[in-house]
Amino acid sequence: MNDTRIRPRDRDAIIQSLRAGVVPRSGQQHVQVGRAREVESLLRDLDSVADGGSTARFVIGEYGSGKTFFLNLIRAAALKKRLVTMHADLAPDRRLHATGGQARSLYAELARNTSTSAKPDGGALAGIVERFVSQALTTAREQGTSPENVIRQRMTELSELVGGYDFGTVVEAYWRGHDTGNEQLKIDAVRWLRGEFTTKTEARAALGVRTIVDDANFYDQLKLLSRFVRMAGYSGLLVCLDEMVNLYKLTSSQARSANYEQILRIVNDSLQGISTHVGFLFGGTPEFLMDTRRGLYSYEALQSRLAENAFATNGLVDHSGPVLRLTNLTQEDFYILLTKLRHVHASGDPQQYLVPDEALHAFMHHCSQNIGDAYFRTPRTTIREFLNLLSVLEHNPGQPWEPLVGGVRFEAELNPNLEPLEPAAQDESRVDDELATFRL
Repeated sequence: MNDTRIRPRDRDAIIQSLRAGVVPRSGQQHVQVGRAREVESLLRDLDSVADGGSTARFVIGEYGSGKTFFLNLIRAAALKKRLVTMHADLAPDRRLHATGGQARSLYAELARNTSTSAKPDGGALAGIVERFVSQALTTAREQGTSPENVIRQRMTELSELVGGYDFGTVVEAYWRGHDTGNEQLKIDAVRWLRGEFTTKTEARAALGVRTIVDDANFYDQLKLLSRFVRMAGYSGLLVCLDEMVNLYKLTSSQARSANYEQILRIVNDSLQGISTHVGFLFGGTPEFLMDTRRGLYSYEALQSRLAENAFATNGLVDHSGPVLRLTNLTQEDFYILLTKLRHVHASGDPQQYLVPDEALHAFMHHCSQNIGDAYFRTPRTTIREFLNLLSVLEHNPGQPWEPLVGGVRFEAELNPNLEPLEPAAQDESRVDDELATFRL
């Protein structure tokens, strides 16, 4: 273990997040172990996006296996490669296709979580627009023309895309606000870009545009943004969508199909090279992918496109396809993880370690006896308990570790998404389908 010190703020953020069972917003590199080949594969994807390509990948792993952590790690790598990242979790009120505002809600969440290397914790969209305007000012001075002409000329590049004209109009409105000191106009322009206008009337009064970001143009708006961030000087756009299992849980088969059709559109654009400078990462469980009744494999076109390499069996892997399965951590990986957690807890100072190496072996042996291999295959609970153990030792100096290790009590995590549907679910599905016929 190296002797690199970890700032108290970073140390506390990592420890508090992991003890709460959630992924740290930063500092993932301090506790990352294993899965080097999967990371390498997605780093190549990021290079492809920066080079003008497009990708759509499905990161599939068991519940509690570290999918969200893995996605956050890739997002952090994307920021270092000067990509803009957006991320959101799907939920009952946030999905890819809807008629009741759920797709706009998902877009608004993505927009709030827009990050750049200078602003990695989200809220970067306004800064991206400001950067674009500043570059237009520089270009105008060099060419001896007005900034309006430069911006209008650059916005014509978006006119070929759906919604491109209004997108350009909004960016021009931001420039006018910048030029005249009209802060409200700048705020309204960013609100539109974030998908925060709920009525076309309100948008027209504020900005003179006839459209807003809504359920119907969710994906089109992301394609516009991927072009725009390039104009602002970034390498491309990475969109991370986690908790895709929420689509699997939709009771209406028609609603599921509509969402899967939106995924198919994204996959097709990626495979055919229609989109540029944009990558999509979808995080989900094996059931979300392979269930032929409710998962992606229930949609025949997606099943054919996402079919895995038939030769990748008996321990052989292929990380180049659209589906990237996260391999389980090994016992050796988990031991390294425990050493890293101990290192982080000590703020990177080996002199401050609270337990020796034999305590790590004892903890793993205790876990194995209680819940078997689940402790390192789906490690969220065991990570939390190990940090709880270190916390007790930290606040009780002189307390021996041996009796505490033997007293740890925990159970293997169960996937709540696999719980049986309510008895009325099948009937509800039929009713929903009938209602959806009218809505769609």
